[in-house]
Amino acid sequence: MKFFKTKLTVALLAAGLSFSAAAADITVAYDADPVSLDPHEQLSGGTLQMAHMLFDPLVRFTKELDFEARLAEKWERVDATTFRFNLRKGVKFHSGNSMTADDVVWTFDRLKTSGDFKGVFAPYEKMVKIDDYTVEIKSTEPYPLVLQTATYIFPMDSKFYSGDLDGKAKSAIIKHGGSFASTNVSGTGPYIVTSREQGIKVVFERFEDYWDTNSPGNVDKLTLVPIKEDATRVAALLSGDVDMIHPVAPNDHKRVEQTKNVKLVTVPGTRIITFQMNQKSNPALADLRVRQAIVHAINNDGIVKKIMKGFATTAGQQGPAGYAGYDDSLVPRYDLAKAQKLMEDAGFSKDKPLLISMMAPNNRYVNDAQIAQAAAGMLAKIYIKVDLKTLPKAQYWPEFDLCAADMMMIGWHSDTEDSANFSEFLTMTRNTETGKGAYNCGHYSNTEVDQLVNSANVETDPAKRAAMLQKVEQILYKEAAFVPLHWQNLAWGAKSNLQIEQIVNAMNFPYFGDLVVTE
Repeated sequence: MKFFKTKLTVALLAAGLSFSAAAADITVAYDADPVSLDPHEQLSGGTLQMAHMLFDPLVRFTKELDFEARLAEKWERVDATTFRFNLRKGVKFHSGNSMTADDVVWTFDRLKTSGDFKGVFAPYEKMVKIDDYTVEIKSTEPYPLVLQTATYIFPMDSKFYSGDLDGKAKSAIIKHGGSFASTNVSGTGPYIVTSREQGIKVVFERFEDYWDTNSPGNVDKLTLVPIKEDATRVAALLSGDVDMIHPVAPNDHKRVEQTKNVKLVTVPGTRIITFQMNQKSNPALADLRVRQAIVHAINNDGIVKKIMKGFATTAGQQGPAGYAGYDDSLVPRYDLAKAQKLMEDAGFSKDKPLLISMMAPNNRYVNDAQIAQAAAGMLAKIYIKVDLKTLPKAQYWPEFDLCAADMMMIGWHSDTEDSANFSEFLTMTRNTETGKGAYNCGHYSNTEVDQLVNSANVETDPAKRAAMLQKVEQILYKEAAFVPLHWQNLAWGAKSNLQIEQIVNAMNFPYFGDLVVTE
């Protein structure tokens, strides 16, 4: 870690004024680095973490899950289907262009074309410019989650991203491809990218014309390095080679806590870790008895206790307690004898096992590879032979997009902090036109579930909406639509002088622009 004087600090000192916090240069180690600089290419935690560094949303969640004004200074509901945002003036993009309503509308229109994000914005008909610093977003029906979806709108520099380069549109969204936006960036965020070597490091430096002059943050340079192995990542922190790490594996919590001048910061999480069962790639998984057998064979509690060291909450449904739709009767249901009986009823036995393929990442979720290995072992006890393959995140996501195995691991955090978001992406019928079910590699389809989620998304009465979403959870539970494992808690390690408690949150989007480092 280094401290240095910025131009502002030097000027203040020359004038005989004090400046409380010297600018800091820190190194942060994650288990993987961003796969793209395009905030619309992939709906993932890594993309959104990056977006909060290079861009700013219209509004963002606080640590308490309230809404905080960012590029929208204020907002109001005009009528049942119209919401108005008044934009902040004087905001500059990294290119030097000024942000206006044109950029916000352009960004919204681009989001509507993104294969990953268009499902989030399906309830909206359009966004219109009222004047240079006012926009209105119009939904097709009354929609209760406008502010939640506004946290996804990170205005992009429309002039920077418009036009052609080498015969290709600069605005194109190409998943896992070499688009202009995947390697070039002009946002309004606190940092610019000065160097990027995929898989090695990304260097961020403070944007000198950043609009938020009230931010207490004093990190002027941040180097993000990917360190895949948990033990190596922790060793880098304890040796002083890096200043902050995420995640800290449960096995390493005590080691971090007991080390002088280093601290462990934890936050209860709401990200569900699951396996999907692909009913198209393996016809046996279309048999309800087989899916129920798999769910009953997985010892959620054992995984949490032995692999997660208690640092997770066992799950029996998508949304955690506190979310609309949570039903406390939908509990984990490990029962090995019942699982074996169900498989036998479905025609499988020791002499006639079911063969399935399974894929999981090995550097995306906490202990992901170990969890997959444990699950494969559990399934072996009910006449299922698993061909397991684990991959680094950068290689895993293209395989997931192809639904390349019979069972695929997927974790999901509802960035709207609402249980409907889980269903919209993970269990609704896949629809490339609307974006619904975009991450449903189980190819599960139930028209009642689809109707209930769509109805809930236009229901403004909280009690009625919660009842609809509870019904969704009950159907998914009964039909064993997926394999729920646990809700993953979050842990960061940092040197004691990094005030990370103020910037980390349950969404796992650290607001690095506001990070204070003391000398």
